[in-house]
Amino acid sequence: MIPKSVRIAPRRKTYDVLVVGSGISGGYAAKELCELGLETLVLERGRSLEHGVGYVTEHKRSWEFPARNSKGSRVHKMRFAVQSRTYAFGEHTEHFFIDDSENPYVEINPFTWIRADVVGGRSLLWGRQCYRWSNLDFEANQRDGIGIDWPIRYADIAPWYEYVERFVGISGQAEGWDPCPDGEFLPAMPLNRGEQVVKERMARVHKDRILTIGRAAVLTQPHNGRGACHYCGPCHRGCTPGAYFSSQSATLPAAAATGHLTLQPDSIVHSVIYDDETGRATGVRYIDRVTGQMQEAKARIIFLCASALASTQIMLNSKSRRFPNGLGNDSGALGHYLMDHHFQVGAAGELPGLENSYYLGVRPNGIYVPRFRNVSRASARSDYVRGFGYQGGAFRPSWNRPQRGFGISLKQALRQPGPWTMLFEAFGEALPQYENHVVLDGNVTDKWGIPVLRISCTWGENEMVMRQDMMQSAVDMLEAAGATNIAPYDNFVTEGLGAEPGLGIHEMGTARMGHDPQTSVLNSHNQVHSVPNVFVTDGACMTSSACQNPSITYMALTARAAHFAADELKRLNL
Repeated sequence: MIPKSVRIAPRRKTYDVLVVGSGISGGYAAKELCELGLETLVLERGRSLEHGVGYVTEHKRSWEFPARNSKGSRVHKMRFAVQSRTYAFGEHTEHFFIDDSENPYVEINPFTWIRADVVGGRSLLWGRQCYRWSNLDFEANQRDGIGIDWPIRYADIAPWYEYVERFVGISGQAEGWDPCPDGEFLPAMPLNRGEQVVKERMARVHKDRILTIGRAAVLTQPHNGRGACHYCGPCHRGCTPGAYFSSQSATLPAAAATGHLTLQPDSIVHSVIYDDETGRATGVRYIDRVTGQMQEAKARIIFLCASALASTQIMLNSKSRRFPNGLGNDSGALGHYLMDHHFQVGAAGELPGLENSYYLGVRPNGIYVPRFRNVSRASARSDYVRGFGYQGGAFRPSWNRPQRGFGISLKQALRQPGPWTMLFEAFGEALPQYENHVVLDGNVTDKWGIPVLRISCTWGENEMVMRQDMMQSAVDMLEAAGATNIAPYDNFVTEGLGAEPGLGIHEMGTARMGHDPQTSVLNSHNQVHSVPNVFVTDGACMTSSACQNPSITYMALTARAAHFAADELKRLNL
């Protein structure tokens, strides 16, 4: 429902395409659609943020911040109670994040929803890890009899992975490991001495496991007008050279260069406008966050790329005579099958004998161990399905590690690096479960009167059994590497906050793709089954979660859908 206190001020121009959101998916949609010659309006709820100019804390020292770059101030607890749960939040990045006091949501179970509130969205904050899915992932639901079958396979998306990788610039090492297909890579960042030792020793014992450098959207050489990384470290504050892929550094400039882009920040999309007579969407309603006025923007095609939960919130709020339960919700699947990756489980250990080795710079990347569990008969487990991969790395703690002593002895100790430590942290696949869902709350609204989401999501038995293997397998690899003082860990807690869903910031599902309109929301081209001029290409579209970081898959699906939409428009089908 439209808040009664908001006045509607209709827009006159009809765009070819309207994109909601300017993050990973929205930025890529804008690039592709504009380069295809379509007049494109991008509505972004957040404030304007220019590349470079907007990175106001990029090289600011911790002691220059009022609270020494903490995340626990009274203001943070009032305004960023949820956002401050993530590793990327602090005084150095708080200006990128949403204000929780103005944008609440209801947690039936602990769920961390991390949201940006600027142009570029979470593309400014992501970890930049990029791994292709394989047929192992796209066939998993059908093979295991869980959820519904994906309407696409690796062969359908492989050309689009390649297309996106060539533009984005992914540094990495080809390994020939089918469960995690190789891509188009820039030169890889080197492993440090500790990681190389672990890789060699691990390979002698665990023939089915590969340790490689992370595949990261960080440039190791100049690429498409962007500069190479110089290992300075403060990545999440913004990257002026553009080595770190974001909408600001790459996709939005490419879209703007065509002359077909209109970017409008401070525009909070309320709902999609549906025309009962034509059976098509005609545009969206949005609230100008500065004036508080409800306005309308019209377009022939709409791409929802606001993030998994935000796009679903818009669809649930888009009610009409034809869709009383939300736009395109004939199947009843809208809002259901919410997933995230479960993590914060693994092990760490010390690597003796490397005390004379060190490394230079702050490498914006770590190691990756691709999925090895349940990929063959030899690696199969009978107690759970699917699998996990590891991220982490080897490092030497510096002056900020716990120290003893005082005076001269303390100062001398602070100058010495600590022992080599190797960390393996697992990211595991979560299964699509109907009970994990979001709905609109009938009693709570945000600052602008829009109903908020009520989120119910928990880890299931499969995830909990998998976590035991995630921890033990990390211990096994460290033992094989000759590590000492091995410390396994699992941060999940059943009460309060720990490794709860959402904290992985890989939320997926709630408007899933599928073959059958009776069990899914979107078709194989990310079109809403019953509203063919609406596309959803962010995390909401995902039918399963795999265990790889999903952003490169979102971009590939978005590019594929954009080209399909442009072709359909030319054929007068939209």
